[in-house]
Amino acid sequence: MMRFALATAAATAVLTAALAPQTHAQAAAPLSYVALGDSYSAGSFVRPWNTDGCGRSEQDYPHQAARRLKLHLTDVTCSAAEVRAGLLGPQSELKGPPSVPPPGGWTAKPPQIRAVTATADLVTVGAGGNSVGFSEIVETCVKRGLASFGTGTPCADHYARGSGAAGLDARFTALEADFAALLKEIRTRAPRAGVAVVGYPAVVDGAAGCAWGSWHQLGTVAKGDMPWLDTLERRVNTLLRDQARRAGAAFVDTYSSSTGHGVCASGEQRWMYGIKDNLTGPGAQSDPPSELCRSIPARGEACTVLHPNLHGTTHQADRVTETLTALGAAGH
Repeated sequence: MMRFALATAAATAVLTAALAPQTHAQAAAPLSYVALGDSYSAGSFVRPWNTDGCGRSEQDYPHQAARRLKLHLTDVTCSAAEVRAGLLGPQSELKGPPSVPPPGGWTAKPPQIRAVTATADLVTVGAGGNSVGFSEIVETCVKRGLASFGTGTPCADHYARGSGAAGLDARFTALEADFAALLKEIRTRAPRAGVAVVGYPAVVDGAAGCAWGSWHQLGTVAKGDMPWLDTLERRVNTLLRDQARRAGAAFVDTYSSSTGHGVCASGEQRWMYGIKDNLTGPGAQSDPPSELCRSIPARGEACTVLHPNLHGTTHQADRVTETLTALGAAGH
C-alpha cells in the first residue's frame, strides 16, 4: 500500500509540473543583441568607459537600449573603427580614451564582425564617418580656418571644388562597397537576426550659435565652412540609409530628431561635445590630455572632438530602442 501511495504521489507531481504554466524566465531567455560600430556607437568620452583603447562607454546607446529592453548585449564598438579596418578587418589604430596609450601601445582588436553569429537576434551597426575621414577633414578645416582668420570657405573650397574633391569622392565610393559587403556578411552570419543601421546625429546643423575660435564648439573652423560640414554629414547618412534599404535592414535616423542640438547649441540643448570640452556621465573618470590636447588654448577636461555627450548618447538610445522594439525586441 505504501509503495502504491508513493508511486501515485510521484505521478501526480510529474503531471502537475507538466501542466503548470512556465515562468517568464523559463519561457524566454533574453534576446541576443550584438552592437558594431565606431566612436559614435561606443559613446567615447561619456563616463564610465573601458580602458583598452576603444573608449566604449557603459552609457553608449547599445548599453542603454539593452538595459531598457532586457537584452543580452555583446558590444564590440570601438573608437576609430572604419568599416574595412575595424568591422570587417582587424583594427590596429585605436584613439579612444584614455588618449595616452600604455608603453608598447594598444593591443589590436579583432574584426568586430566575428561577434555576429547565428545565435544573434538583433544587430546594430553604426559606422562610416571614419571611412570618409571625418576627423581628418575637421582637422583640415581647423587649420585652413585659422589661416584665413575665419573668413571665406577655405575647407569647402578644398574638398568640394579643389584638389581634395577627388579623394573625398573616392572614399565615398569605397565606403559604399565596404558597407554593402558588411551588411551581406552580417546577413550570412546571422540570417534570422533583425538588423538596424544607425545614422549619425546632427553635429553642425547650423552656424548661428557658433562663435569662431571657441574650442568648446568648432575652434577655428571658418563659419562659412560650417554648413559644408553639415552637408558632408548628411551625405554620409544618405549613403547609410540607401545601403540599409538595399539590404532589407532598418535605418535609425538620429539626425532629424537632433537638429538644433548640435555643437552650436547651448546649455542642456547641446547634445555634442566640442573640440575640447568637459566630460559628462556618472563618476569621476578623466582623460589625461595628450601633448596635442594640452596645446589647445581652451579650458576643458579632454579633447572630445565632436562626439555625443551624455544627452547625445541618451538621444541615440531613444531612437535605437524604438527601432529594436519594432524589430521584435519588446514582444519577446
